[in-house]
Amino acid sequence: MVTLTLDRVGVALGRRPVVRDVSAAFAAGTLTGIVGPNGAGKSTLARAMLALVPATGAVRIDGDDVAALPRAGLARRIAYLPQGQTLHWPLTVERLVGLGRLPHLAPMSRIAAGDVAAIERAMARADVLDLRDRIATELSGGERARTLFARALAVEAPALIADEPLASLDPGHQIDVMELLRAEADTGKLVIAVLHDLTMAARYCDRLLVIDRGTILADGTPRDVLTPELLRAVYGIDARIETGGDWPTVTTFGRAQPPD
Repeated sequence: MVTLTLDRVGVALGRRPVVRDVSAAFAAGTLTGIVGPNGAGKSTLARAMLALVPATGAVRIDGDDVAALPRAGLARRIAYLPQGQTLHWPLTVERLVGLGRLPHLAPMSRIAAGDVAAIERAMARADVLDLRDRIATELSGGERARTLFARALAVEAPALIADEPLASLDPGHQIDVMELLRAEADTGKLVIAVLHDLTMAARYCDRLLVIDRGTILADGTPRDVLTPELLRAVYGIDARIETGGDWPTVTTFGRAQPPD
C-alpha cells in the first residue's frame, strides 16, 4: 500500500519562507484535507510533494525521494489535479481525459488497448461518458471540473493530490467533486486535497492538516481539529462548531473581536 512522508520540508519563494519544517505521513485509503487561510502555504506544500518547487528536507513515496524520480515515473505514482486550470485547446472530452495516459507512453508511441480501457474507466468514474464527444472548452464549470478530474483518474496512480478542486464551483458541483475524492480514497488510494470550505472538508475527510504561516498548527480528525479556539487563532473569526450530526458543521459569525 502506498505511503507518502514529509520530513522537515521547507520552501522559500525568493527570500520569503512559505513552508517551514513540515513533517507528516499519509497512508493509503485515506482522504486528507489541507486547510488554512489564504497565503498559508497550502498549495506550495502540495506542489512540494510533487517536486514542482525546490524544497529542503525530503518528500518520499514508498521510501523513494520524489525529487530524484523521473518526471514520468513520479506522475505514474502521484496524479495531480492543479487549481485554476484554463483550457486553451478545443479537444474533445475523451481526448482531454486521454492526456492522463501520457506518463505511461513511450515517446512517439500510440495508446494501446490498456490505455483505452483506463480512459473509459476514468470517464465512467467521473460521470463524463456522455460528454466524450463534447469540446472541452465549451463545457460548463461543473462539467469541466469532472472532466479534469477524469484526466487525473486516467493516470491510475495509487496517490492523488488535488489543489483547491472546489474553486469556482456551486454547492452541488462541490459535493460531486468531494464524492469523487471520497470514492477514490475508499478504493484504497492515498488522496490529499487542499480545501477552503471547512464544513465540506469535515464532512468528507478522514483527517485535516491545518496550515498557517507555513507550519502545521493542528493534525487530526475533523472533530478533534475544528474548534472555535483554533478558528479564532488561525482565521481570526468567531465560529460555532455543531458536532451533533455525522460530521462537524462550522457556522461563522464574523471577524473575531479583540478581548476587552
